[in-house]
Amino acid sequence: MLLGRVIGAVVPCVVCEGLDGTPMLLVQPLDMAGSPKGRTVVAADSTRMAGPGEIVYYESGREAALALEPAFVPVDHAIVGIVDGLHVPGREPAP
Repeated sequence: MLLGRVIGAVVPCVVCEGLDGTPMLLVQPLDMAGSPKGRTVVAADSTRMAGPGEIVYYESGREAALALEPAFVPVDHAIVGIVDGLHVPGREPAP
């Protein structure tokens, strides 16, 4: 499981079968301290509830393809949940 922050949305002009109605969001990966790391990714939002600024957890690869219904849709990343709070010992909690 990976942590990330939703920073935007992608509006595709063509949608593959099985992804109808699934939001595609831009996610900035985070390290375990909540700091940005790496390049942004596009993730299919299996929760259909994540929004800009929210911290989410997501899967990549085969696990991402299994997170959506029907399984094995063509995605590399899928949001599987929204983080209510992030506490890292020695750091202030994220807003």
